[in-house]
Amino acid sequence: MENLMFLAPELAVVVTGLIVLLIGVFMSPQAKNVLGYLATLGVLAALALTIQSFGTEATMFFGTLSIDALSQFFKLVFLAVSLIVSLASIKYNENSDHTEEFYSLVLFATFGMMVVASANDLILLFCAFELASLATFALAGFEKKNARSLEGAMKYFIIGAISSALMLFGISYVYGATGTTSIPMIAENATLLAENPIGLVAVVLLIAGFGFKMALVPFYMWAPDAYQGSPSVVSSLLAAGSKKMGFVAAFRVFIVALAALQPDWQFAFTLLAVVTMTFGNVVAVSQTSVKRMLAYSSLAQAGYIAMAFVVMTPMALTGGIFYTLAHAFMKAGAFIAAGAVVWMITSQKTGNLDIPDHLDSFRGLGKRMPLAALSMTVFVFALAGIPPTAGFMAKLVLFSSTIQAGMTWLAVIAILNSALSLFYYARLVRYMYFLPPEGKKIGMPFPYAAALLLAVAGVLAMGIWPEPFMQWAMDAAQVLI
Repeated sequence: MENLMFLAPELAVVVTGLIVLLIGVFMSPQAKNVLGYLATLGVLAALALTIQSFGTEATMFFGTLSIDALSQFFKLVFLAVSLIVSLASIKYNENSDHTEEFYSLVLFATFGMMVVASANDLILLFCAFELASLATFALAGFEKKNARSLEGAMKYFIIGAISSALMLFGISYVYGATGTTSIPMIAENATLLAENPIGLVAVVLLIAGFGFKMALVPFYMWAPDAYQGSPSVVSSLLAAGSKKMGFVAAFRVFIVALAALQPDWQFAFTLLAVVTMTFGNVVAVSQTSVKRMLAYSSLAQAGYIAMAFVVMTPMALTGGIFYTLAHAFMKAGAFIAAGAVVWMITSQKTGNLDIPDHLDSFRGLGKRMPLAALSMTVFVFALAGIPPTAGFMAKLVLFSSTIQAGMTWLAVIAILNSALSLFYYARLVRYMYFLPPEGKKIGMPFPYAAALLLAVAGVLAMGIWPEPFMQWAMDAAQVLI
């Protein structure tokens, strides 16, 4: 008999999703605001249960689920993002007819991501991927009357379907060569893959499949349009949560299951990391849409995290895993801040209503909406790696471990890219504080303010007091070594 208490966080999320969906059917649009608070409470409960279970190790359901430090760490990432998104969405869904659908999709996507973090079998991994992906496909196109939202959702759906097919094709090759889909069993029989030409084909297909989830170049095509077109709260979930799902799955599959093929996939990740961080930063410089700029910046951040697959030392893996948590708070917060500005522009009917997240919408934001401007400044400086923020600590650990491993050239490329990113982040800060405002001052709704303060607290806590977070990341890295 399995001890279901090990799955208490997942059960809390999925039960909350079902309750929200069922009771929302019988509520008026004005009364549905309470569903946002209910969803937030469910995520908070799951977060508390996850933190309480740190240090637990167990396998469940014939070894298909693994409860360990790695899965617990990434559950913390997904639930933190879900908490920020749920809070901010209270204002976004105000007086909406579809509030219950929105929150249930967010919660089911979070549940899928949490199962991916614990999946110890490729079939379960794929099914959990699809659950999270299907929910986010619907969320990306949630604004049915917005052409940009529908375009982004359609691109996301089509390319996502292709990537799922490639991933499943790669899994079938792994199963054909090893006779199992269990990740530990594949690791034991990995020499069968290494000695078989089919192993190289499997690696290529799996990199393509996971590359889409992680938004690595050249598998990124969906990301800029999906991030810009989606509601800002959904962009937060995609950039800060869904992308990390790809990384935790790749950590288990490549580093644990396909260790015997390390030279092949390590070379591929070297190219992907360098091209992704460089392309993302170069293209971000020319963007005038802030959400699109954050999308290309997100590509660059994925390139930095992918360095962990290249360096492969314990400290590099720790740095890469810590970076995923830091990036979750930074990027989720940045998109929520952009969402607050979009709300301000649309409610006041000032500026470019066709592209409400245009740079011009951020003119004088320091005077129009001080909390949004200050929060955005913290987030973009953290993304650039300015102390004392989470981004600085994450880059310090990851880049220094790269130098210690003798890959100074890779660290230099990453540092130069960070310096380039400071240009377009500083330009945004200039617009917010050094250009005259176009419109009157407006108060920020409480849900946006609460979500931003939570994200800022996370970014500063990891920068000023990184030790406990770094220890959690180190414990998670030990699972892979």
